Amino acid sequence: MKEHNAPFQKDADMAGWFLTTNGAVKSWLQSGGLSVTDDALNSRVLGVKANLATYNNMLYGKAKRAWKAKAIYEEMINNGISPNQSIYGAVLQAYCTGRYKDDALRVYKEMKEKGKDIDRVLYNMLLKMCADVGYVDEAVEIFEDMKHSETCHPNSFTYSSMVNMYSCTGNFSEAEDMLNEMIGGGFEPNISILTSLIGCYGNAKRTDDVVRIFDKLLNLGISSDDRLCGRLLHAMTRIPKQELGKITDCIEKANPKLGFVVRNLMEEREGADFRKEALELFNSIDDYVIKKSLCNKLIDLCVSMEVQDRAHDLFDLGLSPEIYTDIQNRSQTKWSLNLKSLSTGAALTALLVWINDLSKALESGKELSTSTWNLYRDSKKQVGT
Repeated sequence: MKEHNAPFQKDADMAGWFLTTNGAVKSWLQSGGLSVTDDALNSRVLGVKANLATYNNMLYGKAKRAWKAKAIYEEMINNGISPNQSIYGAVLQAYCTGRYKDDALRVYKEMKEKGKDIDRVLYNMLLKMCADVGYVDEAVEIFEDMKHSETCHPNSFTYSSMVNMYSCTGNFSEAEDMLNEMIGGGFEPNISILTSLIGCYGNAKRTDDVVRIFDKLLNLGISSDDRLCGRLLHAMTRIPKQELGKITDCIEKANPKLGFVVRNLMEEREGADFRKEALELFNSIDDYVIKKSLCNKLIDLCVSMEVQDRAHDLFDLGLSPEIYTDIQNRSQTKWSLNLKSLSTGAALTALLVWINDLSKALESGKELSTSTWNLYRDSKKQVGT
């Protein structure tokens, strides 16, 4: 046995590399050749000490699994091995992907202190993570570091992350300043950035700013999409009724079919068939998710405008082409309503329709004395009984 183990003892580096890079050997070991777990990847199975190359291979193999990457990285540090440029990059990528925000920022600061290069990809991953978790001050600091970096400078993705972060945190002035800086730097904003701004202005009930950003989108020659229309509809549920016409004008430009339905909803035009137009709109959409989202938002608008009959019409249409499925379950002992996938307005409408159905059932003389009626707003929390 000593003779067999001698090559590995003499060349620990080769042993560690062999186990971590040879997929066939790893597969054989894990499939029954030997009983080995992932810990074998650090060469302990061979009784040899892992080196920098071993940890590098392990980290890149698990870069998408932040908690494992952290365990590997901390073990490496505890073993007295200093990370190199490649190790730092792999760990930072793993932390950003897994939103290990404080760990990521700690590694970033350590890289700066040691003079390690940070490329545009890592900068952008850091900024996106900060935007996702609302770390505004940290993102601003990183953005300024990037602008003064000798190795790379902000690109379109960088500005998108900053604009989205400012928009979602209600910093509208900073968001527009960043948007203007982006355009001034020769980068064209995409629809995602402008949609984010429209959504945030809508939440803040700033109708004129919603229209202004929409006009900017048109002037830039950017085509509208379903997500943008959804944000415009949501804005209509937030703003005063006397300003609804301004957003309706935007929707008519963005999606004429949707605009026709919304205008019909608002003005009750003579001779117009609301159900027919709404059904044609839904039938023109192939994507099930988009169709359901649009139906939800239209019903929300009806509820906010207090036109419950139209909300019932839309809900009924939603049941016909199976936009809403598995909402009501009936048995001899239990009737239940599941509103998990519905918006607030659509859920309220479904509840009213459901109660109406139960009332009719009672009036018809059906035996319901032993029935149990449960309402769930989501899969975990019981809202009412």
